Amino acid sequence: MKKIVVLSDTHGNVAAIRKMENVIRESDMVIHLGDGYNDLNYLYPEIKEKLYRVHGNCDYGFDKEIVIETEGVKIFATHGDAYGVKRGTAKLAEAAKENGCRVALYGHTHRAEIAERDGITVINPGTLERYGVKNSFCYMVVTGEKVTAVINENLN
Repeated sequence: MKKIVVLSDTHGNVAAIRKMENVIRESDMVIHLGDGYNDLNYLYPEIKEKLYRVHGNCDYGFDKEIVIETEGVKIFATHGDAYGVKRGTAKLAEAAKENGCRVALYGHTHRAEIAERDGITVINPGTLERYGVKNSFCYMVVTGEKVTAVINENLN
């Protein structure tokens, strides 16, 4: 069993990340989907072995997507802007399938979502962008072939 925290679009809101440090520390993996690529750097020495991240459209860098395998499940992770996710997730699901993945993680829209698309579990953890709005992240558990994901909101 692997416990995974998925974050996206933190946009420098390190204060919101600090509120969930215990969840991050207790997890087996942490995935950041961009637009705040460096926001976890203050925890990097402690979590570097379990941190996976991609660059978003507001970050400087070229690592735009990765494939992670855990418990026999392949996960496609990207910020999402290159797949036009503001207009839908069809291209994202197709890319995940092409990479042999069952799960596709994305951000960019700032809207939390867990959905099925063409046999792919598509997950957007939402955003930790601002104070006073409904901040969210995804907590995912992978046990064998089973993937369970929940959106956690209101960390204010």
